[in-house]
Amino acid sequence: MTLNLPATLSRYFEAQNRHDIDALLGCFAEDAVVRDEGADIVGLAAIRACKETTVARYRVTASPIDAGEKDGRTVVVARVAGNFPGSPADLTYRFGIANDGRIAALEIG
Repeated sequence: MTLNLPATLSRYFEAQNRHDIDALLGCFAEDAVVRDEGADIVGLAAIRACKETTVARYRVTASPIDAGEKDGRTVVVARVAGNFPGSPADLTYRFGIANDGRIAALEIG
């Protein structure tokens, strides 16, 4: 299935799957907030540190399988696989997009 994702989100998933943290960070606004595993990660430096840890620990890849809009957010369901119990699992990514097209907010759950 081919999904019609905004360009920034396509780049986000491509960078995540290549484990290219620099390219992944290029998708985010400077003051972006990511909520993952019950924690808020604020700003590019904190997002970088979190992603570096996640890549090293889990080697996660994510394949979008569904996408839509809800409450002003782009909601993507992705099949996530990696070195973690229960892999693969379907996770929901809720993206808030800034006016410049970069990711301003992301909630993963």
